Amino acid sequence: MSCSGVGVSPGNVLVYHGSDLKVVDQRVRLAELILRTAICGLALVATLLVATDTQVKQILAIHKRAKFTDMKSLVFFMVANGIVAAYSLVQIVRCVVSVVRGSMLFNKPLAWIIFSADQAMAYMIVAAVGTTAQSATFAKIGEAEVEWMKVCDMYGKFCNQAGEGIASSVFACASMVIVSAISAFSLFRLYHGRTTSW
Repeated sequence: MSCSGVGVSPGNVLVYHGSDLKVVDQRVRLAELILRTAICGLALVATLLVATDTQVKQILAIHKRAKFTDMKSLVFFMVANGIVAAYSLVQIVRCVVSVVRGSMLFNKPLAWIIFSADQAMAYMIVAAVGTTAQSATFAKIGEAEVEWMKVCDMYGKFCNQAGEGIASSVFACASMVIVSAISAFSLFRLYHGRTTSW
């Protein structure tokens, strides 16, 4: 074992001994807290941007209002981001308690629940961003083969605000993927001592 407390296993994998593991755990908990806070804020911003997105256009004597409920993908997007923001808020409370107490997660059933929920939230926000990005692309460039017009030419403000919501959600999505990897790490490190014989 070296002076820094890091040894080398026969498989050339770093093995942590003593207090270095505590430092790694503290940094992982802090990173998780920061990411979950960012997810909550970004998903909330995306939800609010889309929920308040509306524009009225006058075509001859008719007033036509564009709102997020006109596109079902935006409705799904808003609901998914709202759920992710609420879930992240609950997890922020759990992370703050964990950081304040200085405790690590040793409860395997709870770790499985957190891991599963993080995976579900990550898949849901990825699906929401994907479907909304596709719909936004059709709204921006249209589709000549099926005679879909370029809606953003008429409703520029509406499209710009929806685009800002999508951009915010893309960052929340990336952060959620990283958090789900952290929860996988937190779960599977609980099994590091088990050996399986085939």
